[in-house]
Amino acid sequence: MRSTVFAVVTLMCLLVGCAARQGAWDIPDREAIYDRPLEEVWPQVRQFFTENDLPFREDKGSMVLQTEWRQEFGGSKVAGFWHRYLVLGKRESPTKSKLWVIRITKSANKALSQPGKELDWGVNRSVGLSHIGVSPQAIATNPEAYDTIFTAEDMEDRFDAPRGENSFYAESAQGSRDLLMEWRVFHGVAPRLEKDTPQPVQVVAKAPTAKEAPSALAMECGMPIIGLGKQVKKGGVLLLGEMHGTQEVPRFVAQAACQATVAGVPVTVGLELPLESQARVDAFLDSAGAEEDWLKLMDAPFWRSPYPDGRSSEAMANMLEQLRQLRSRGLDVDAFVFDHPKGQGQARENAMAATVKHQVESARNRFYMVLSGNIHARTEEGLPWDKKYKPMGLLLSEALDDVVALDMAYDSGSAWICAVDGKGKKNTLDCGVRQAKGRDNGERFFVHTWGGANDEGYHGVFYVGPVNASAPAVHKGMGRPGADDNSVHPPTESGRSVASVH
Repeated sequence: MRSTVFAVVTLMCLLVGCAARQGAWDIPDREAIYDRPLEEVWPQVRQFFTENDLPFREDKGSMVLQTEWRQEFGGSKVAGFWHRYLVLGKRESPTKSKLWVIRITKSANKALSQPGKELDWGVNRSVGLSHIGVSPQAIATNPEAYDTIFTAEDMEDRFDAPRGENSFYAESAQGSRDLLMEWRVFHGVAPRLEKDTPQPVQVVAKAPTAKEAPSALAMECGMPIIGLGKQVKKGGVLLLGEMHGTQEVPRFVAQAACQATVAGVPVTVGLELPLESQARVDAFLDSAGAEEDWLKLMDAPFWRSPYPDGRSSEAMANMLEQLRQLRSRGLDVDAFVFDHPKGQGQARENAMAATVKHQVESARNRFYMVLSGNIHARTEEGLPWDKKYKPMGLLLSEALDDVVALDMAYDSGSAWICAVDGKGKKNTLDCGVRQAKGRDNGERFFVHTWGGANDEGYHGVFYVGPVNASAPAVHKGMGRPGADDNSVHPPTESGRSVASVH
């Protein structure tokens, strides 16, 4: 599933036939070939990046340039991911040429680091006092001297901390060929080489209340999600059945919303949060994202539940910030909540389905991504403990015209999960970091459908790569998640619990 078939096409095929069948953001399965020598193409490539506000540095004479770093979602304080392009000019023949565009991604933490890179061989990882000039006598007389003592982890963080625009955490970078960007450059450059009128600029979905919106190339939405473009359509509903408590699913949703709006389709995200949270979510999306705005969002019982099941994770809160950032740039994104936590069983499914249905029918010119636990997203009747149970997904598929349900697929890792207490305490939940067992299908996000539904009513999967647990947002303080407060994540538990989805 990770391999891409590359085939050579001529300029005439692109302008006449093939281009007519490609959507604005469908990921091509072919290379773009310029019917001109590389020496003629390269000046136009340089001009393309200059005109689209993508500053670059060039290795003159070698037909290689590298753009500066751009942060995902237009500068969100919590995005934590940056991207740049490495553009390589290549000669196909004396009269033909092509470009390779490599997207390089870095993170502000070790989220992209391969697992198993760091081993702890010692019993005590504290750096010896003599090495930092603090004696035991000094500590006895001045307890504040403890502040100058660092553990090995502290030193690692200090040395790893990014410094300057080109720095990033060790082992946190990834590079992948970006065929979509190659074709975007081609569409801008090829008509000029033919002395023809350039193709119209791709128009983003501009918010009705926005005075202006950025160009498509001005927004950084991350690596294109394979297969997503086929699902995005006005009036369509994409149900995403997730395992709560990962960093990757909220990022998938934020990237998908960004990519869809940049492609010109207004997006509304549905979240399995209590219905009474709607006013707070609306206010936050319209806010400046200041500290007081975060406090108002988080000042609700939901975020402080004694059993935080992953829906109130830091990653979920950060996703709301990313959606807010997109809206602040003028893009047409929105969000609604649909959970009815006071309901039980079938009554809760009925109420959630009614809320989602009302949202969709109120604005059929939008694309809806509805994120919920993977039981709610099913479109087939019955559960192992109740053969007549009708999940929210089934009720929506019966009431709406265009509903696609996707189950979560992932590589092994961890998740923040609440499960029945394994210690035998009646009517209690045990919440914490647990192992998540999945299957390796690479690191790229993708959507894959089967052309029908399986026994659980899913039409396909959305894949998010290796998963990492996201702790409750309140464990990072009552204000903006990720702020430099004095709180810490809870310690990672090494229990035997394993989470998995089918």
